[in-house]
Amino acid sequence: MIQSSTVSYRRILNFPAIHSCEEISPNTLLSSLISLASEICSFRSRFFASNGRNAREIIRQIGILLVFLEEVRESESDLPDTLVLGFSELHSVFQRVRFLLEDCLREGARVLMLLNSERAANYFRVFARAIATALDVLPLSLIDASVDLKDHVELVMRQARKSRFDVAPEDKRVLGIVLSVLNGFKNGVVPDRDDLRLVLDYLGIRRWSKCNKEVKFLGSEIELENSNEERKELLTMLSSLKGFVCYCRCVLFDAVEGEASRQLSSKCSSEVLIGLNPDDFRCPISLEIMVDPVTIASGHTYDRSSISKWFWSGNSICPKTGEKLNNLEMVPNLALRRLIQQYCFKNGIPFVESGHRNRHAKREVFAQSLAAEKAMKMVANFLADKLISGSGQEKNKAACEARLLSKTSVFNRSCLVEAGIILPLLKLLLSTDTLTQENAAAALLNLSKHSESKAQIVKNGGLEVLVDVLKKGPNLEARQHIAGVLFYLSSIEENRMLIGENPETIPALLELIKDATDRGKKNVLVAIFGLLAHPENHRKVLAAGVVPLLVNFLKSCETEEVVTDSLAILATLAGKSDGTDAILRHGALDSVVEILNSSSSKAGKEYCVSLLLALCKNGEKDVIALLVKSPSLMGSLYSLLSEGTSRASQKASALIRVLHEFCEKRSSGLIAPVLPQERFVRIW
Repeated sequence: MIQSSTVSYRRILNFPAIHSCEEISPNTLLSSLISLASEICSFRSRFFASNGRNAREIIRQIGILLVFLEEVRESESDLPDTLVLGFSELHSVFQRVRFLLEDCLREGARVLMLLNSERAANYFRVFARAIATALDVLPLSLIDASVDLKDHVELVMRQARKSRFDVAPEDKRVLGIVLSVLNGFKNGVVPDRDDLRLVLDYLGIRRWSKCNKEVKFLGSEIELENSNEERKELLTMLSSLKGFVCYCRCVLFDAVEGEASRQLSSKCSSEVLIGLNPDDFRCPISLEIMVDPVTIASGHTYDRSSISKWFWSGNSICPKTGEKLNNLEMVPNLALRRLIQQYCFKNGIPFVESGHRNRHAKREVFAQSLAAEKAMKMVANFLADKLISGSGQEKNKAACEARLLSKTSVFNRSCLVEAGIILPLLKLLLSTDTLTQENAAAALLNLSKHSESKAQIVKNGGLEVLVDVLKKGPNLEARQHIAGVLFYLSSIEENRMLIGENPETIPALLELIKDATDRGKKNVLVAIFGLLAHPENHRKVLAAGVVPLLVNFLKSCETEEVVTDSLAILATLAGKSDGTDAILRHGALDSVVEILNSSSSKAGKEYCVSLLLALCKNGEKDVIALLVKSPSLMGSLYSLLSEGTSRASQKASALIRVLHEFCEKRSSGLIAPVLPQERFVRIW
């Protein structure tokens, strides 16, 4: 009867459809009304950051009605059907009131609700008038209740009509301070800390973690608005508010008290993922993990890029069910997207931004408002100063803030690099405090995606520091982040050569991979893959003993991304004869064919075929003779011709030709017998 109050990721001040209750019996409606009113009244003792006076007034009115409704139920008399209309109207209004109160209480939305205080007050006024209208059509004379209670109901009806439900003067004053600070940001004026503290205290944001929730919530709202070209004004205001809250978080709080809770939340996220089937994260069309899941009219979810191509091709049916769709609307499935992000993080899988998001990539290069731009530049300079001259605690806090800010946008990275943050972060890598070292390493990992930071890291002697910490650092997380930094640095040819010239780099990477998490293994593997783009590093990687490690991953690792990256490295190494010899010597052939037959990853299958082609080229007849004995290999290759990527299809076609030519020559007696099979792995 009562609609769930937990509407996943409902936008604030946007209410779902409320269905009519006219055909419900009066007694059923009465019970549901009492439940709704009780839930609304339970909000009475909660803290309302804004619109508190309006919230308490409407709760008071509904509380009086609750007493009346409970007495009606206790009378146990038969209720006439003429009550249905009035009860139904009350039920509809009570649901909307509950949603409005939930928005006023929502964690992370306090600053945004303050900005929307006038709009929220209007809703309170409208809903109060609606309560009065519903009571007006309620035939009180037919209801068995005391005269006093009926008088109270009539009093509520009059008050609901006359109550002003204006924005409180205190709300207006605090909102004025926020708007003044935003205007100051535009003009490069550093805000008064006392003003900032007054705002946060008024809103009940007294801890770093509370402020961080505000930043995250505004970020999620901005992400949703990014796809709406017609609401640029709202996007600008959201971006300005986020700049305001980011500034407050970085400047006003002395410590990140959420470090312990961060680890706890990671644990909780892992627990949420227990029991979930990762196949549910795959798009039914592409079979790849979705990066931008959207739900269509049939109720099924697809990756936006895949279903968009389906629609663009002229299809107007659901690919999964064949159902004719009433419309081609695609609704973002934010709940699933966040679960996928958690899954990818836990398993070391990079969450690649979708094509839909890439269309808005330019927006990440620039701030979406002048206030946000100036605020971020002030924050960057503040953090750089703390990293250079702050106390140990201040340096750790600044490194943590740099870590968070550099993760979210290209513009933030640019501001931080321009503020001169690279050198002090490199120095912090040598800190004896493991948490400080981890934060510095994570910040450098995010910043190393920025082209200018790559040059600054190398210019400031960062390579030696990175390798030293990679080899000797006590913090495993920091070492794993550094492996990621080396990957991004290796995107430049000169850096690949410099990194490879250090005799300790590649052995240190391979030593790390033995103890690393799946995410750490991923960082190490992509770093090695990047280094192999420089020919001189081929021999060094082989000499360090990478092949047996990778072959073991193929046989025992359950993380698909780790297996795929291992195949990519092996395929590159197999391009030379010494690489092929090492791969065959460690018995990789069986595993490669098995993965090709069973993997759901298109990239993994492509690397399998690339690797087999290279092995056939350098291992010649001996390898080919073993491959033709695999009864399932041809089927997998033929399926790639139609289902694989264009490159995988071409490589599969080439390998099929090699195998066919070998069989034709052998049947005609044109080739000599192969060498004894004991030298190679048997394939069945």
